[in-house]
Amino acid sequence: MCLWMDHPVLHVSWTDARAYCEWAGRRLPTEAEWEFACRGGLQDRLYPWGNKLMPRGQHYANLWQGEFPNHNTAEDGFTQTSPVKRFPANAFGLYDMVGNVWEWTADWWSVHHTRDHTHNPEGPKTGSDRVKKGGSYMCHKSYCYRYRCAARSQNTPDSSASNLGFRCAADLTP
Repeated sequence: MCLWMDHPVLHVSWTDARAYCEWAGRRLPTEAEWEFACRGGLQDRLYPWGNKLMPRGQHYANLWQGEFPNHNTAEDGFTQTSPVKRFPANAFGLYDMVGNVWEWTADWWSVHHTRDHTHNPEGPKTGSDRVKKGGSYMCHKSYCYRYRCAARSQNTPDSSASNLGFRCAADLTP
């Protein structure tokens, strides 16, 4: 039995995601925070669990399998979103950091990262698009190889899609 309540929220614009986070006393993560969280303490790794897409032949994320866009074989068990926590968490205990749905970040999009700050750099102060991270269930290496921790894409803040969601972040209190 599939309970949609266990699936990520979809079709949420950046503007609505930010408003929800503020309502919940949280915020959207910066792109740098999101990537740090995705890596789960690992350095220079492609995925939240390491460098192999399928360690021990097991699926660790909800991605497109088969011939894109003609046929998704659903070897991971899903043709669309999967319930949260269906795949293993990373070392920080975070689930679905890649695959399943793209996630909004707080940053404005820029093609190049700033070199000014090395600790939690912020994106540009303004722009027309916002950064999204993580890829989605519609990503396949032949089309959208963006289900890697460092990969990124962009959308306008008023965009929504069936493979686009968000997660909230919070500041640590001392």
